[in-house]
Amino acid sequence: MTMYDRVGELAVLRDEILEGAAAATAAQHAKGKLTVRERIELLLDAGSFREVEQLRRHRATGFGLEAKKPFTDGVVTGWGTVEGRTVFVYAHDFRIFGGALGEAHATKIHKIMDMAIAAGAPLVSLNDGAGARIQEGVSALAGYGGIFQRNTKASGVIPQISVMLGPCAGGAAYSPALTDFVFMVRETSQMFITGPDVVKAVTGEEITQNGLGGADVHAETSGVCHFAYDDEETCLAEVRYLLSLLPQNNRENPPRHDSSDPADRRSDVLLDLVPADGNRPYDMAKVIEELVDEGEYLEVHERWARNIICALARLDGQVVGIVANQPQALAGVLDIEASEKAARFVQMCDAFNIPIVTLLDVPGFLPGVDQEHGGIIRHGAKLLYAYCNATVPRISLILRKAYGGAYIVMDSQSIGADLTYAWPTNEIAVMGAEGAANVIFRRQIAAAQDPEATRAQLVKEYKSELMHPYYAAERGLVDDVIDPADTRAVLIGAVTVLQAKHADLPARKHGNPPA
Repeated sequence: MTMYDRVGELAVLRDEILEGAAAATAAQHAKGKLTVRERIELLLDAGSFREVEQLRRHRATGFGLEAKKPFTDGVVTGWGTVEGRTVFVYAHDFRIFGGALGEAHATKIHKIMDMAIAAGAPLVSLNDGAGARIQEGVSALAGYGGIFQRNTKASGVIPQISVMLGPCAGGAAYSPALTDFVFMVRETSQMFITGPDVVKAVTGEEITQNGLGGADVHAETSGVCHFAYDDEETCLAEVRYLLSLLPQNNRENPPRHDSSDPADRRSDVLLDLVPADGNRPYDMAKVIEELVDEGEYLEVHERWARNIICALARLDGQVVGIVANQPQALAGVLDIEASEKAARFVQMCDAFNIPIVTLLDVPGFLPGVDQEHGGIIRHGAKLLYAYCNATVPRISLILRKAYGGAYIVMDSQSIGADLTYAWPTNEIAVMGAEGAANVIFRRQIAAAQDPEATRAQLVKEYKSELMHPYYAAERGLVDDVIDPADTRAVLIGAVTVLQAKHADLPARKHGNPPA
């Protein structure tokens, strides 16, 4: 047999592997799901994918496995590019063993994860698997352990993105939870530790797979999912967009793009958009849209903890992370979920050299028995810890209210913000004027002939003395009070001057953040 014959055999074999079983492909499409290679084609630049260990097969025996040894062993691994930048990928092939993980399957994933860490490039997992391969027993479980270990090793070193495109149950769900971002597709993807049958057997509760762990549940209720979409095509397009906003690794800065949006563009619309009356709500998302390049931003955890906004955007082409209170939801207060959401986002930005811009309009922490018993103290401390620990450029802007501990926690100058600005509508204080007057002048109000008139007068006096717009600036706690219309130019100037910032933390193995 000649070399040409051997090459011809290889070509036929590759074609068979790439094509896959026709019946299994049809079954996958019948579920409204793409095949593994169709997904990879959508994720990566055309023609850029380089597969590794395509010819790998398992060596397990028993339970009929020795008679079924398909190539790839149910997972496709390799690398390609997204907008010309290297990205490593592993993707379960549900057509082979239901995408279940066995020893060979896991070893392939371990290899590509090690390569991503060594090369300093993002890792994207396309998850569509039935969990551990039961026929291989503990070897399959050990394979998951190796994935979790590498997820942790890569954390804060390279961006890790999990895309849920099918079922993910049991221990398998912990790998996505260890990564930086989780994407899900409605109706076809689910995540849970124990499925509906086990839940019913243990608790008697009846629930569907989507009701227990579908995309909407995790996007709105649990916070496990950062992004949820209606179809795989849109989902994978958004993964590409997210990658365009992230650096390759923790030693690089995010990619800078030229912007057609003038850096000195005035935003007079902000004067009408944000009411001067601190009790009137408005949509902070519209403020962000007005400030960032071309009004374009990517909101993270959009549907969970809506009282705070976390978003990636660009200011004059430079990627920034934006944390902002949302007065339209719970008046913008901080609660347990908002604190957790913002803390994780701040940590991600700090890990990947993304400057943080914080927009404050916060009346305080949410009061209540449920919040206190739920641990608002330690959960709120997570956000405080994340900001205090962050060494990237940090710029804060106080639009209106900034009261009490929430003001301190939301990146005040006292915890290390590099530059702090405020609008002329700012009110920075321990609490609102009404509450403060009721405490300070309680006896005076009670003894007055007209308590309400006295209270109103004392509230007015308290505001004029301690809550006027320049009080914090006079004490050096605000660097400048600015015209709202100039906010975009001021923020861009601040990000630009701080882009070479370098700050070292004390030598230590690692911190011990609030749990």
